Amino acid sequence: MPARILNGNRIRDQILIEVEEGVKALAAGGVRPGLAAVLVGDDPASQIYVRNKIKACERVGIYSESITPPATSTTEELLALVEDLNQRHDIDGILVQLPLPGHVDSARVLLAVSPQKDVDGFHPFNVGALVTKRPGPTPCTPSGLIQILKRSEISIAGKRAVIVGRSDIVGKPAALLLLHENATVTICHSRTEDLPGVAREADILVAAIGRPAFVTRDFIKPGATVLDVGINRLTDRGQVETICAGLPKKLEGFRATGAVLVGDVHPKDVAEVAGAYTPVPGGVGPLTIAMLMVNTVEAARQRRAS
Repeated sequence: MPARILNGNRIRDQILIEVEEGVKALAAGGVRPGLAAVLVGDDPASQIYVRNKIKACERVGIYSESITPPATSTTEELLALVEDLNQRHDIDGILVQLPLPGHVDSARVLLAVSPQKDVDGFHPFNVGALVTKRPGPTPCTPSGLIQILKRSEISIAGKRAVIVGRSDIVGKPAALLLLHENATVTICHSRTEDLPGVAREADILVAAIGRPAFVTRDFIKPGATVLDVGINRLTDRGQVETICAGLPKKLEGFRATGAVLVGDVHPKDVAEVAGAYTPVPGGVGPLTIAMLMVNTVEAARQRRAS
């Protein structure tokens, strides 16, 4: 039986419909949620990400602003900008697009965002709330992983979950969310001994290591659910032909554009071994922005209720 493809676009659309209803309910009380996206400099990938977030705001009725200070902005200038946004009553969520320029103290800038407006869930206050299972915004990509599993009716409680990658943005919060859903969780990283063997124990395998096609069939338990967080843009013909061998659509796309997107999981191996998996693109990525919208609406509710 072929592996089941978990369609992130479909699940995103479900969530955005629910968000739109939440926005309408707030509007009935005279409230319109607001999101400010701070994009420092002109990094092309960051511009695309912010543009997609603004587009999602327009779709569900959230007020949005894109603030674009120059790449030469100092840490102090960005701290002043964030503090101004903290004080604005019409802004419920503040998103500081990463990465920031190398001369900027990113940690200080992120820490300056009010925990009540931290819709990315990165502030230590909100990380503590996540650890202790208290209400608060949770990082968007890990929250999206849970939504994919639940809305695809894939059971979590009692299952073995293995996460390949220990970042503060995905790996660690994903582990906590899965633990809160009563999975038995293992976090793996570059120094894990027998990494493929540990990964093969997983009923739910999360790949978030940032290396294209790193997770091969040797990592995947037959029938497992595989959630691929990676988004890697490949332009080297030899690498593309090796990874995408036997995948004509990927190869055609590369020949047409000179680039192809692959995840951290080998695309052919996961389709042949897994029971269900998220594709790249169209899997986990769409959920990240959807959960940002969820966090922004909830921030608006909480700020008015406090």
